[in-house]
Amino acid sequence: MRLLVPLLLLTWPAAAEPRLVLPIDCELGENCMIQHHVDLDPGPGVRDWTGGTLAYDGHNGTDFRLPDRAAMEAGVAVRAPAAGTVIGTRDGQPDRGLPQRARMDGVECGNGVRIDLGEGWITQLCHMARGSVAVRTGDRVAQGDLLGRVGLSGATEFPHLHMRIERDGAVVDPFRAGLWQDAPPYAPGGLLSAGFSDAMPDYEAVKAGTADAAALPLDAPALVLWGAAFGAQPGDVIALEILGPGGREVIAHEARLDRAQAQLFRAAGRPLRARRWRGGTYRGIVRMLRDGAEIDRIEIEIPVG
Repeated sequence: MRLLVPLLLLTWPAAAEPRLVLPIDCELGENCMIQHHVDLDPGPGVRDWTGGTLAYDGHNGTDFRLPDRAAMEAGVAVRAPAAGTVIGTRDGQPDRGLPQRARMDGVECGNGVRIDLGEGWITQLCHMARGSVAVRTGDRVAQGDLLGRVGLSGATEFPHLHMRIERDGAVVDPFRAGLWQDAPPYAPGGLLSAGFSDAMPDYEAVKAGTADAAALPLDAPALVLWGAAFGAQPGDVIALEILGPGGREVIAHEARLDRAQAQLFRAAGRPLRARRWRGGTYRGIVRMLRDGAEIDRIEIEIPVG
């Protein structure tokens, strides 16, 4: 979402500050991730609250993303980060996913809820699923109350909840301002998902959550391991390793990234060279490395037989 109000990060009297809880029912680092923070750079550059680049130019909120559309369709609740009064809602926008640059006649937020937290503080929660908004204007909500479900409405390319915090019309970064009851950990990038397949998967299937095979037959034409990531920087490495029954190495591959990417996937594998694969359990290890250090890892297994 583009910045619609001046970006000011001020220190407010402690008594006036809301204390926020996570606005989404998920486990950060497990089945959801913070993909973008507020952009604190006043110019054309990008700077998040740590000095890193996990944002994009003009981004005015915190993006809590799901790994794929299958996770969205399973249903992930959006909850009030703090108590307040609902001062606006929108529902009925389709979950179709449009680029961030899309012009949508003022509905870039998609389906959402706006809550007055008192003392000039307001939060807005965006990109909720069509038909899921569970509150109406004028409702009083307690912290943690159900507001709806994460969706793909408005100007977004992946399922996520965008949470914006304002004080007297100015955007406030909840991390920089220390508004969290328990601050979520910062991840400078990481892995979204991983899986096995019998061919190079289509990226649309990866984003849909349908690329991962539950099992493979002994005559599968190939054994492929893939991993999806976010927040990549130039020089990052996606390392993919497949170990066969008994720990025997099938492949070990490293893909070095040459540019920054908000989201991506890489895959590596081996074609079937004999009549059949050795039956048993195969283990896949996907790692994301930055400056030689591991910043995230996913390990999975698949039966072949």
